[in-house]
Amino acid sequence: MQINIDRTHWYDRIWAALIFFTRLPFWRLHQPPKECYATVVEHWPLAGWITGGAMAATLYFGSWYLPYMVAVLLAIVVRLLVTGALHEDGLADFLDGFGGGGSSRERILAIMKDSHIGTYGVIGLICYELLLAASLLSMTPQLAALTILAADPYSKMVTSQLITMMPYARREEDAKNKTVYRKISWQAGVGLAVQGLLPMAAYIWYTGIRWDLIIFIPALVMYFLYLLIWRKIHGYTGDCCGAVCLLVELSVYLVVCTQ
Repeated sequence: MQINIDRTHWYDRIWAALIFFTRLPFWRLHQPPKECYATVVEHWPLAGWITGGAMAATLYFGSWYLPYMVAVLLAIVVRLLVTGALHEDGLADFLDGFGGGGSSRERILAIMKDSHIGTYGVIGLICYELLLAASLLSMTPQLAALTILAADPYSKMVTSQLITMMPYARREEDAKNKTVYRKISWQAGVGLAVQGLLPMAAYIWYTGIRWDLIIFIPALVMYFLYLLIWRKIHGYTGDCCGAVCLLVELSVYLVVCTQ
């Protein structure tokens, strides 16, 4: 598979990431080779530029004409539509699996693969969306929009390290999307850093927010979640990646709320 991937065009891999991580009709314009979907994590933050941009624009421009609370809720809905609630589905499965699976690795993986949502997933999603909305409401529209633009790609960049830190928890044929992400090379790592850190660096420079807190606290959140995942199932799944991404992003918003 490595050879086939390396023979594809660079834009095929970007296109695969945009098709995989959004519900926008990129597939109508170009169909990348199937092998490219093993590299989608390498351009995950780039997809975050689109999803974060759609959410930020809806919130900021919506606040011109609508009550701010309505603009915030509408922005959340827009992102759910753009992503197809991909990561929220992962968060719900993650919470159901780790909440209801006890210490059994096999049971946790089986619950996460089940398409039905349980009590932990429902309560967790409600709490997550409430915290997300509350944190954005605590900011001005301009600050909230800028924070979204920085937090979305940054959280995806941080979360992408999971696939380097541990193996896939299932067999490839048991994967939900039948694809196992390839390990991130140093070249891909540089690309990820550019995609995730460039918006964050511009955000820190423009807002003057404490860079140490907004950089390291989300990274610590990812690390503690990594320890939990490793202790429970000794590997990552797509649901784990989606859940960690949302929780890391939420930690960015909570950090900004304290400033």
